[in-house]
Amino acid sequence: MNKRQALIAAALAGVCAATATTAAANAGGDKEKCYGVAKAGANDCGAADGSHSCSGQAKTDNAPAEWKFVAKGTCEKMGGKTKPPAK
Repeated sequence: MNKRQALIAAALAGVCAATATTAAANAGGDKEKCYGVAKAGANDCGAADGSHSCSGQAKTDNAPAEWKFVAKGTCEKMGGKTKPPAK
């Protein structure tokens, strides 16, 4: 990865993180990140493993590193985890 690609990736990660933080704040704090439940192309932000840095880029359903916001207390009932997988 060259410097330009690294800068672009860092900028996209920053935008995505800001969007995710804003979305959580706007949700009134009644949402939580749930790993392993996002469908392909329907994740809310970058993957926990760093494979991409934006929403909508999940390649497979229910990938452990992909997450989306869900109502608090429902993540584990859906088969997900509230903590990211170990790298």
